[in-house]
Amino acid sequence: MHPGTIPPSIRILAQTTEQRGTTTMQLRFYAGIGSRQTPPEILAKMQAIAAQLEARGFVLRSGGADGADTAFELGCTAKEIFLPWPGFNGRSSPFDRPSKAAFELAAQTHPAFDRLSAASRKLMARNGHQVLGATLDQPVSFVLCWTPDGAESEAQRTRDTGGTGQAIALASRHGIPVFNLANRGALNRVAALLHSLDASH
Repeated sequence: MHPGTIPPSIRILAQTTEQRGTTTMQLRFYAGIGSRQTPPEILAKMQAIAAQLEARGFVLRSGGADGADTAFELGCTAKEIFLPWPGFNGRSSPFDRPSKAAFELAAQTHPAFDRLSAASRKLMARNGHQVLGATLDQPVSFVLCWTPDGAESEAQRTRDTGGTGQAIALASRHGIPVFNLANRGALNRVAALLHSLDASH
């Protein structure tokens, strides 16, 4: 794909010339996350989406894992990558240790936190930072993801949601919209939210 080309399916997220002239550019965040088994065609969309969201002033928050996380990362330069431990998946980041508060939050959210391994607890704690930021007080505007079950809320979380379910549950508890690219019309709903957010600034 040519670097300047916007795939037709992603074009709905691009700003018009009029929008670019009237929207105040300010720092805004979204979580771009999902399964390591995200299908290749969705990974390509994620990369293109990340580029469009960066053009609209959004900063990516993700977790450095293979699959969805990496696809979002490849599409942008403005990003905060939260790692569960230094060197995770060969990555480096200033955000490489979940805070004590993030572990406490994970314990409140995960249905079986006390039965998880030490590594899994770190992964779940890291997810809190993806949604709420380094100090857990700057929530994202929305979560964009792919999971095989299409979950978009804590109530829809299943075993198939995987570790992404932790972030989805946190988003639900904080009133943050979740858009799962496994569901038809997800991009249309993202575009509607972006229009609403632009209109409010």
